[in-house]
This record gives sequence, C-alpha cells and structure tokens, in this order.
Amino acid sequence: MDVPNNELKIIQVAWVSPSMKLGFYIQPVLRNLNKIIPGLEIFTSEWPGFVPGCENAFKVNIVGKYRQISVGKTNAGYKRIVQLLPLEIIPNLLKLKPQVIFVTGLSLWTLLVLMLKPLTKWRVIIIYSGSSPNIDMSDSPVRNFSRRIMAESADAFITNSQGGKAYLTNVLKVEDPRVFARPYQIPDKQALLQSRKDNKLNLSNTQHPVFLFIGQTIHRKGLTFLLEACLLLEKQGCHNYTLIVIGDGSQRQELENWTREHGLQNRIKFEGWVDYGSLGGYFESTDVFIFPTLEDIWGMVVLEAMLFAKPIMCSKYAGVSEIISSGENGYIFDPFDPTEIAKFMQLFIDNPNVINSMGSKSQDLIADHTPEAAAKFLAEVQSFALKH
Repeated sequence: MDVPNNELKIIQVAWVSPSMKLGFYIQPVLRNLNKIIPGLEIFTSEWPGFVPGCENAFKVNIVGKYRQISVGKTNAGYKRIVQLLPLEIIPNLLKLKPQVIFVTGLSLWTLLVLMLKPLTKWRVIIIYSGSSPNIDMSDSPVRNFSRRIMAESADAFITNSQGGKAYLTNVLKVEDPRVFARPYQIPDKQALLQSRKDNKLNLSNTQHPVFLFIGQTIHRKGLTFLLEACLLLEKQGCHNYTLIVIGDGSQRQELENWTREHGLQNRIKFEGWVDYGSLGGYFESTDVFIFPTLEDIWGMVVLEAMLFAKPIMCSKYAGVSEIISSGENGYIFDPFDPTEIAKFMQLFIDNPNVINSMGSKSQDLIADHTPEAAAKFLAEVQSFALKH
C-alpha cells in the first residue's frame, strides 16, 4: 500500500491512549510517524516523559488524571479493569479537529471517540495490541456485545499478532480487509543504549551462560516458576549458570527471600528497576533471554532481546511467541511447568556454542521490524482509513 505523503502532511492526527506510563518502546515509532505526519498529537492521562532520543519529537497533551476501577480478579493474568474517562479530553480533541484518530484498546476512551464520529467525521483506527484471555474477556457476553458495537463503527484495526487478528475477526466479527496485523510495537536499539554508562552490572566473576529476565516482579510475569526451575537445576547438580532479574513489583521481596531460603543467591541476582535507556547494556552483557509470562498480549522485551542477538526462551502464552522459530532462535515453553523451563535452560548450559548461532537467527528474524518500518505501516493504515 503506497503512502501519499503529500496528502498525509496536511492532516491532523490524534493518538489517544489512556495510559502511556510503560510505553517507552512506542516513542521511537511515534517519532518516525511524526516525520511522515507532522500533525501528530498524543492524548493521554499518564506520560512518563520522553525517552532519550525522542525529546519533544511530537506533541503530548496530558488530559485529566489516570483512573481505573477493577471489575474482576484473576490468579495468573491481567487484572480486569475499566479505564475511566477524563471529560477534559472532549474539548481538547474538538479543538484539534483531527481527521484521523488512532485509539488504543476498547475502553471508554474508544467509545467516546466513536460516539463523536458522526458529528466530527473523523476516521477511527483502533489499536488492539494482541489477544489474551483476560484482555479479550470472551467469557463476558455484555463486554462482547459492547465491543462488537464499537467494532462496527471503526474504520480500521491494527494489531501486533495473528492472535489479535483472530480475536477481531472471529469474536468481534470485523471484516478481514479492515484488520491489519503486523508488529507495530518495535524497539529502537539506540534508545536502549542512551545511558549505557549507567549499567552497573558486573559480570566479571559470574558463571556463564547468563540468563536474563526483564519485567515487573509480579505473579503474571511467571518469575515464580522460573525460580522453581532454577531450584530443580540445583537439585540436579547444575550450578554453572547465572540468572539476572531486572525489574520491580509487589513480589520482589518475597522472591528475593525465597531465593536466599533455598540457597540460590549465588546463582540468581536481583538488580531492581533499570532505566529504559540503560537496558541495552544489560542485553549486551548477558547470553540468553527468558520470558516466562503467564499471560501477555505481546512482549516487547523479547523483541528488544532479539535486537541484541539473544536466543529466546519464550512462554507459549505470550503474543510475541509467534515470531519465535523454535529450535532456531530459541524455544517456546509452558511457563507453568518448571521442569520444561529447566530442560531448555540445561540445553544452553550444556551447549553454549548454540548461543551465538541462535542469537544471530534472532537478529535475522527482527531485521525488517524497525521503528521506521512500523511508522510507515501505521501511515499506510491511515491512508486506507481515509479512502474507505
């Protein structure tokens, strides 16, 4: 699909997302999108600030205060929530008068954009990052009905994964031509290396291979089962590896205590929270990336690891598992099975020579997925929405 640059440059475009608190990764894509569409403006209630290299690359409007209410609890997956709508966004959007709105998810924010559509005549592109049980909420007839109503009014949909496309077409009954499935959440290597000097990880006396986990230390991320896999390796007499854990969250203290209680503190090292611009240094210093999530609609951190030529051990419940070529650039596993996790870790421990070859395959698989390519893709979908 060709992008008519002369047409795109004269229109106003809004990117509407309730929260961008953890959306560091999307900023390089938006920076490149703004080069194609200089009229791009962001509307959100949670903004973490610009990542290095993206400072003031596009206009950000912070509207209201982010609020949500819980509508259900889960043991392993995402919380079921309703993101509340700050009414301040209405005059802000009407003042901008965008011809096209990209809106993330199927929330009250999306409902507002669609309700105003008959009056404003703007085109609406819904971004549905990917599919997972608690995000889809397919077991909720009321939610399914309301989402199908919203889906009928949208002009196009964007999703990272084929799983997301299957949900949109099979469950919400969106016509196939209106759904565009391609990874748009793409990392930028330079953004991850902006603060390389702040990398305080010292691996000089560390046993390799070094496995790396990056993510929130919460139950959904599956770290509990990964640590149990390490205990299995310990009981089997396997000591020649290291696991680095980067991240913070409600389980961190509990998991650190568990590690000490089981005598694994020499094998497992908790590094805590690391700024986004420093993560590249950690990818460079380690050998294999592990993503044991129990439920994730995508999994940007896997793409980041692939960018740095790392083999991947990936949960089968992550949307990003679609781009893992099992046996070539890594392995896909059941995160609830510590025995299976330990088995694949043992493969890398016993065969360290495959780390470089699998890592090179990771780099090959992600080579065509760049922030520039993702921005071009978003612009192409916008062009489609304007013409249909």
